[in-house]
Amino acid sequence: MGALRATLVLGMLEAFGPLSMDLYLPQLPQLAASLGASEALGQATMSACMIGLGLGQLIAGPLSDRLGRRLPLMVGVAAFAVLSVLCAVAPSIELLLLARFLQGLAGSAGIVICLAVARDQFEGVELSRMLSLLFLVSGTAPVIAPIVGGQLARIMDWRGIFWVLGGVGVALLLVVVLALPETLDRGDRHGGGVRVLAGHAGAVARDRLFLAVLCAGAAGGVAFFTYLSMSPFVLQDRFGLSPQTFSLAFAAGALANILGSQASRLVVRRWGPLRVYLGGITATLIATTAFLVVAIGGAGVIGVAAALIGFMLCAGIGGPNGQTLALAHHGARAGTASALLGVSMFLFGPVVAPLAAGIGGTTALTMALTMTAAATVAAISAWVFVRPAARD
Repeated sequence: MGALRATLVLGMLEAFGPLSMDLYLPQLPQLAASLGASEALGQATMSACMIGLGLGQLIAGPLSDRLGRRLPLMVGVAAFAVLSVLCAVAPSIELLLLARFLQGLAGSAGIVICLAVARDQFEGVELSRMLSLLFLVSGTAPVIAPIVGGQLARIMDWRGIFWVLGGVGVALLLVVVLALPETLDRGDRHGGGVRVLAGHAGAVARDRLFLAVLCAGAAGGVAFFTYLSMSPFVLQDRFGLSPQTFSLAFAAGALANILGSQASRLVVRRWGPLRVYLGGITATLIATTAFLVVAIGGAGVIGVAAALIGFMLCAGIGGPNGQTLALAHHGARAGTASALLGVSMFLFGPVVAPLAAGIGGTTALTMALTMTAAATVAAISAWVFVRPAARD
């Protein structure tokens, strides 16, 4: 599979996460109100999906190492389409939470398997460049989705958004069937059961570099999900932005994230994945600290939005290089390694962010404190653990 074709197809599949979240972000406050739910339960619909996206990778990733990439991917995409419809017709917040969790489980196949496919095809600096290019395609979803969602809010309620997601799932299933070949040769697949899967997981878990990147990624996931789940309430309910204006501000952050990933792609051949990764992690900490200063100072919506856009720019620099470092020693176990990496990034944020909101409220200060604390943990993990492990 050529690099251009791989980028386009895998970019579409990796967009599952952003599409599942960002398309209905502008209507999140309205969703909570229409179901008679609190803001915390409204946020929990995102948490449920994110937890599903994380846990599902533990199933889809190892299965793709055993069965090949295509079959688990097709099953996951088809299930995502069906579960989107169930979300659309959910009569209560409780059933919506369940449907969102299952939707996340299904959508996780697209995220974890596309990373494994990339590792099947590339390695080293070229893998880092490929992942940055892949992010250019998949990163358009967070730019376009909230804008489209904001405009769709003019003509449909939140239920209509999930019908749209169902249609997207059907379209992506056709893409997989028609355009994605099998990339894991039969000779590279394992034929065992739980024991072999456990062996793969154990081999990955013994890799010091992988574990170090995993810890940093988990903390980074907390910062990102805090931004994702709190920003609709902070910018709309606290600062009075309309769903349409919020969608533009959110899209600006997503565009900054793309620019960061492409800046990484331009310099990684010269500086290498490790140095670019450390630079991105450090810049992210600086950006969240700036956001904290802005929040403490009581700045208006422009200051808050600018700080958040800066955070997204810096976060885009480190991400692809962290994945490259984590997968460096795991070509034959790419599915399992991708799953463990993914679950660390998707699992902790949906737990920590609602707890922080429950304690401090959905305010700019709570958001900034949580993001800065998470970015600090990520930076310490990167410099104290990732750096020496990568140099061994």
